[in-house]
Amino acid sequence: MAVKLRLRRMGKKRQPIYQIVATDSNSPRDGRFIEIIGSYNPKTNPATIEVNEVRSLYWLGVGAQPTQTVKNILSKEGIILKRELAKRGLTEDKITAEMDKWYANRTEKIAKIVLKKEISKKEETKQPIKEEKLEEVTGATSEEQN
Repeated sequence: MAVKLRLRRMGKKRQPIYQIVATDSNSPRDGRFIEIIGSYNPKTNPATIEVNEVRSLYWLGVGAQPTQTVKNILSKEGIILKRELAKRGLTEDKITAEMDKWYANRTEKIAKIVLKKEISKKEETKQPIKEEKLEEVTGATSEEQN
């Protein structure tokens, strides 16, 4: 029996919520599964990801193959990195130190992304304000000018 880590779709139409499950590779997408190891909600901004790290490391350790999407999710959470560090034979202290560096780097990247989004939102709001000021100065709306 080949075990895969993959997404199981739930939720309503156009409002998907996925569970990350360990399942037999022959079972259907939303069919039988062995264990739920997390959840993923792509509709929130940013996407909400909850993963049971211990169980996901267990399943990866016994040979479960993640799908590409699940592998990306586990990478974003740092689980793949932790597994690779453990495979190298590093001690728990070294793994913890490396993971702390990774989390610090990750939070810095997220902060930069959020800052860029805030700047772009401010620029978007400035444009309509300039148009309104133009209308006030000229005393006519664009419809009246045409």
